[in-house]
Amino acid sequence: MKKVASSHPQVTLNMDKLTSLVHYICYKCHDPAVLGAVKLNKVVWYSDVLAYVDSGKPITGETYIKRQLGPVPKHIQKVLDELKTRGDIVVREVEYHGYLKREFIAMTKPDISMFTPDEISTIDYVIDTISHKHTATSISMKTHDAVWELAEIGEEIPIYGILASKLGEITETDVKWAKQVLSNTA
Repeated sequence: MKKVASSHPQVTLNMDKLTSLVHYICYKCHDPAVLGAVKLNKVVWYSDVLAYVDSGKPITGETYIKRQLGPVPKHIQKVLDELKTRGDIVVREVEYHGYLKREFIAMTKPDISMFTPDEISTIDYVIDTISHKHTATSISMKTHDAVWELAEIGEEIPIYGILASKLGEITETDVKWAKQVLSNTA
């Protein structure tokens, strides 16, 4: 199993799991027209985010980078190149509303043995929601939260940033709580 250190000290990237996740996403989207590059990136992102929120750890441990259309998995091109080289997927470019769109077609069945049943449920939910209920534009706009807005293009967006994705007003109650916590630790 290939593991790479992540920007979060308690999260380690599992390249094998990331590769299997991307392969599984391509496999589950039987109609390649519903899964372009933008949606693929968002399925990976939201699968990790939902798992992190539910269990305290993401599925893959991937690091995400701010790009114009939202967070992008840092190692996505490496994963796609590996899957293409192995013959597990084919990537084709098609014209779509005057632009080139990449479509992903699984040629082999993915190995999903490294995923827990809860992870598969999360991934399946995210695939269905993003591929069938969103356009590339609508799902990109959903990822433009407060943390994404604060980052610079090319900067890492840590997975735990999702916990602060909706900025709010600091109330007097919040200040009292913080002061109480500080006085108890002194």
